[in-house]
Amino acid sequence: MSLTLDYIGQVHSPFKEKFGIPRQPGLANTLKASIEIWQPYGSAASVKGLEDVSHIWVIFAFSATAAAGWKASVRPPRLGGNEKMGVFATRSTFRPNPIGLSAVKLDGVRIDKDKVWLDVSGADLLDGTPVLDIKPYLPYSDCLTDAELNWAADAPDSQKEVVFSASAIQVCDRIETSQGYSLKAQIEDVLRLDPRPSYKSDKDERIYGLALHEFNIRWKVEAQSIQVLSIDALDTRSTP
Repeated sequence: MSLTLDYIGQVHSPFKEKFGIPRQPGLANTLKASIEIWQPYGSAASVKGLEDVSHIWVIFAFSATAAAGWKASVRPPRLGGNEKMGVFATRSTFRPNPIGLSAVKLDGVRIDKDKVWLDVSGADLLDGTPVLDIKPYLPYSDCLTDAELNWAADAPDSQKEVVFSASAIQVCDRIETSQGYSLKAQIEDVLRLDPRPSYKSDKDERIYGLALHEFNIRWKVEAQSIQVLSIDALDTRSTP
């Protein structure tokens, strides 16, 4: 059996590359994204009632990894990348049907002539991700207080302080003044989650690059802190 689905829209996100995207939704809530709903699905009629909804489920396609196919066993980052689990016991992107599900906060609905936009926060979605469906989050049904997952019972919690260089602070201040959002807070949210490969848990001599908005953030991990070294314009020729 097979089923053909239509994309109803796409995500516009500050995450321009897979590296750095939070591994679950709701972990970096300063990050804002928007979902553009295409015609004929985007209309005032199709989003009527969403003004009373605080959170939504976004059903989407893992378009960036779909070509790689699926894997029966995967190595969850929460287990340090050392232990294998069945794909259906994880949220791996390498699935038989490359479909993802994220619960995000709905900040607002915008209707502009023939376009509809859903503004959200806390999304773990790559820029350009195709969207399959939107559903309201139902607190009485979707919040299961007795749910358990023994090997990932608690949210990841980094104890490292994020320290910015003087030049990085200057860029953050300029962006907050000119564009009205705190780039510094967003970088802190992402880096505290330590987007490095899961086996790298200690001090690391490597300098990493994070593509966020139109910026390339260069950073490294020290014993007790994460150092933001520089923030430069992103070379869009090297990004999707």
